[in-house]
Amino acid sequence: MTLPRVYPILDSAEWVRRLLPIGVRLVQLRVKDRAVEDVRREIRDSKALCAGAGAQLIVNDYWRLALEEGCDFVHLGQRDLDSADIAALRQAGIRIGISTHDHAELERALSLRPDYIALGPIYPTLLKVMPWAPQGLWRIKEWKQRVGSLPLVAIGGLTLERLPGVFAAGADVAAVVTDIVRNPDPRVRARQWLAAAGAFAWSA
Repeated sequence: MTLPRVYPILDSAEWVRRLLPIGVRLVQLRVKDRAVEDVRREIRDSKALCAGAGAQLIVNDYWRLALEEGCDFVHLGQRDLDSADIAALRQAGIRIGISTHDHAELERALSLRPDYIALGPIYPTLLKVMPWAPQGLWRIKEWKQRVGSLPLVAIGGLTLERLPGVFAAGADVAAVVTDIVRNPDPRVRARQWLAAAGAFAWSA
């Protein structure tokens, strides 16, 4: 399986609506601190938007809603793995990505045969306080050696200027948040990300 080289992480269907027309073909919806039915509505609206644009949707954390709404992907953190019904997700054809931050988490993730592995934060991030130190480019190289042909997604503190180094270190995909959504012109910045990513061939 291959993925687009870059995808944005967004917190609402409105953001999805804004960015799909410029050519984004994979988005992660990460909604925090909302009522479950509000999250369901965001997922349902985002999924419809993605379907209309020929794009795919990754749902962060809410695996039950992703299952009920028939989504393409679910992205699971380590705590989510304690309760997630991996077998049900597989049976429904939902692809699974798993966050990792250390060797033990990587081993656990690989044992579940995910569709991609995420590593982060690569750099310090402004989005939230992280309990993990920045991983750095050297950890990307180490993780890529371990996961082989499995897509490796780098996340955390990524900017357009850091993108070449992230890909050179072995990441297959870059997931970006603040460098797009906090830019004065997010659509222009997203176009720049897509153009830059297009210069890098798939490495897996």
